[in-house]
Amino acid sequence: MLSNFIRAGLSILLLGSGSVWAADGGIPAVQLVTNADGSQSYSVTLQILALMTALTFLPAMLMMMTSFTRIVIVFSILRQALGLQQTPSNQIILGLTLFLTIFIMLPVLEQVNQRAIQPYMQEELAPLDAVKAASLPFREFMLGQTREDDIALFLRISGQTANSPEDVSFWVLMPAFVTSELKTAFQIGFLLFLPFLIIDMVVASVLMAMGMMMLSPIIISLPFKIMFFVLIDGWALIMGTLAASFGI
Repeated sequence: MLSNFIRAGLSILLLGSGSVWAADGGIPAVQLVTNADGSQSYSVTLQILALMTALTFLPAMLMMMTSFTRIVIVFSILRQALGLQQTPSNQIILGLTLFLTIFIMLPVLEQVNQRAIQPYMQEELAPLDAVKAASLPFREFMLGQTREDDIALFLRISGQTANSPEDVSFWVLMPAFVTSELKTAFQIGFLLFLPFLIIDMVVASVLMAMGMMMLSPIIISLPFKIMFFVLIDGWALIMGTLAASFGI
């Protein structure tokens, strides 16, 4: 499926390169092409410009429209709970979050491929229609993960009304989805923090009872927390919980 995304991008770029270098050696003027059915579409040159502009929003789209936000926050809280400042490193956390996001979002990406990318490559959909078709699976995913209270909050702020989830504007749904993801991530992080906090409290109480108040409890509790996390197979439990929280 990823190869279809790559082929689609290369096809657009190759089409654009052929149109940019015209017979006279110059860049063709902006053209608005009228199709046989009366509809209109922009020239390939403008399509490439729009594509390159849209690519700059990909990092924000990855974080704001997928499971990326919840996963990366949970992993960051877990590292803090363990008391490890640089282990795993930021690169490992981001890489693990990215691939887990792809795993969770794979059904959505497959729907995007079937509804938008393949019809667009077969010239069955215009570019704007393909973008609209591609947004529908993401919209369904975000609606499934967003709390009704958060949607109502942003509807009230924007002054809009919606009689059904389908009537909710995409620009209202996106901040509501991010707000819900932040709430869920911190709830999971709180539950993760509790057992490690208990270990810290027990170690601190024992050290105080022994009169070793000059010794930092963090130094003593760290190996116990790591051993506890390994014995319960913590990474598998956390990844399984995160995937299950999205209905996987």
